[in-house]
Amino acid sequence: MNKESILEDLLRIVRDLTSDFDTDFSGGIGPRTLIVSDLGFESVDVVEMTVAIEEHYKRRDFPFQELVMREGRYHDFTIEDLADFIYKHWKAADGGS
Repeated sequence: MNKESILEDLLRIVRDLTSDFDTDFSGGIGPRTLIVSDLGFESVDVVEMTVAIEEHYKRRDFPFQELVMREGRYHDFTIEDLADFIYKHWKAADGGS
């Protein structure tokens, strides 16, 4: 598992989730796309995304709250931030290998 393949997976997942969104965002979805500010994700969308990621990777041990919450409030993040987060926790779960 490398960061590039994780990023590709996440881009595909986010594109699938947003395919029926009615949004004013005109840019293509890429690594620097902000989940909340650009795509308009609400809390239910973030939950749906995390479930889709867990199902894709067949893992339920990613501590998503570390990424999405800061001081008790939702924090905006990019798809690239999400890929870095998944990669970091994947490696930690595998003993850093």
